Amino acid sequence: MKILNPNLKNDIASGTPLKLDLGCGQRPRRDFYTVDHLEVDGVDLVADLNKPLDLLPDNCTEYIYSHHVFEHVHEFLALMREIHRIILPGGTIEIVVPHFSNVYGYSDPTHVRFFSLYSMYYFVSPENQPRKRPVPTFYTDTSTRFLLNSLSIEFYRKGLIDRIFAPLFKRTVNINIHTQDFYERRLSSLFHARQIRYIMEPEK
Repeated sequence: MKILNPNLKNDIASGTPLKLDLGCGQRPRRDFYTVDHLEVDGVDLVADLNKPLDLLPDNCTEYIYSHHVFEHVHEFLALMREIHRIILPGGTIEIVVPHFSNVYGYSDPTHVRFFSLYSMYYFVSPENQPRKRPVPTFYTDTSTRFLLNSLSIEFYRKGLIDRIFAPLFKRTVNINIHTQDFYERRLSSLFHARQIRYIMEPEK
């Protein structure tokens, strides 16, 4: 890791809660410190998300945002542990990743995984699992659990058909976990989703 922005170094030293954009790429989020593995203009912190974020202390961030990055990360479980470590109690984690039905995602040779309705529930305590389909939690211990506050399956709006039907389809699919589950099992092969958005907080 390497801190390029002295303001970030000062905020870490003073204990000011941080907002981090993990894997910012060419479209950084406004008012967030940018994190990327390349040392290019606009990047505040150079970091490989497959490795420990050892320049970031425990409980130093209030908001973590990531857009289409986690599908590239090999050490995904380790990254989730690091996110849990650095996020403040009550902090917000917003993760946007390709949905498994996103056909364009398969063209990127650096993608190592896709995500679905239940992917992040593997990091949720058993008592907070959905009754619809509880999933195993043995990949993480009780000190690395999250609350999943909201989840939205989102669709392309590229062509005329998308622009007409995507808003209505999004509202219908995301009524509740039952409609989301039905979409993934029965409809996702017919009307592909672009991405899935998780809003989480640490269980601390």
